[in-house]
Amino acid sequence: MADIPLTRGQFLLPFVSILDDIGAPTETLLERARLPSSLAEKSNLYLPLLPALRFVETAQRTQGIADFGFLAAQRLHFSHMREETRALIAHSPTLLVALRHACYWASREDTILSMWIEHDADHVRVCSRLAGTQGLLHLKYAQWIQNIFAVYIIRQFAAPDWMPTAIAFESSYTPSPATRAFWPNVRFLSGQHAAWISLPIALLSLPNRSTALFAPPRDSQDGPSAYDIVELLKLMLPAYLDDGKTALADIAEIAGVSTRTLQRKLALIGLSYSDILDTVRYENASRLLRDTDCRIIDVAFSSGYTDPAHFSRAFRRMTGVTPRQFREQSQFG
Repeated sequence: MADIPLTRGQFLLPFVSILDDIGAPTETLLERARLPSSLAEKSNLYLPLLPALRFVETAQRTQGIADFGFLAAQRLHFSHMREETRALIAHSPTLLVALRHACYWASREDTILSMWIEHDADHVRVCSRLAGTQGLLHLKYAQWIQNIFAVYIIRQFAAPDWMPTAIAFESSYTPSPATRAFWPNVRFLSGQHAAWISLPIALLSLPNRSTALFAPPRDSQDGPSAYDIVELLKLMLPAYLDDGKTALADIAEIAGVSTRTLQRKLALIGLSYSDILDTVRYENASRLLRDTDCRIIDVAFSSGYTDPAHFSRAFRRMTGVTPRQFREQSQFG
């Protein structure tokens, strides 16, 4: 059986809200496209992509809405992402780690969505593509949504009004003058190999501005939730980094929980103990590199690494730069 491209109903909600605001016959348009008319109640369910794109295109044409995809993207926000994805981003120590999480879990946001990071000189591109849709008409609507989610992730680390250096579309698309005016100093490109946004590579090492991105629910089991355990580990682990007692079994015993319980709780939100330990080590190392004159080898030992070369590789994996480059960027940033 041939694959049928699917998308979450969430993708259509911003378009529907715009139509409702202008008094358009939204339910009729949905029914003609063979889509559920009660879309708000089914936003987390999956719908066939092709009828969804046809619905948006027909609505734009019949209602005379310029740059419908851009307008819909403006109505999306960070909370539209899955709770699990938001939790991973909330607990990512750097932007690079957050983007890697987003890429890895992209198919959970949309079954046909893939994301990846490409390097381009002193910039990187956060790319996305809907599988099995190459050459389809009207992809610009979906690609606005794909690009804007990447922008929202970066804004958790950069600034609420951060803008990419370029926004690219796989489809042939020219934004309206009003859309261009909203994104000053941003280049728009079309006919690309994927949808993507561009950002300076130096931003990848940005630390998380806040972990309070949403109020997580508690687990159904008794005891602290997975989110509580993450915060407790972050508070406790720094005291043990330089004495070699950060093995999972040791920390579980010190915390008074079983190793299995600790692993299970973290797995509920897609994290592992090594993720938390890497984050704490990074936060300790970045503070020392930024605020002190400690030698890099001493920073490595203080952060729980016995091998400075291992520390350098781990730090670069988290930030995209070496510890020495990070220190130089911090001094001149």
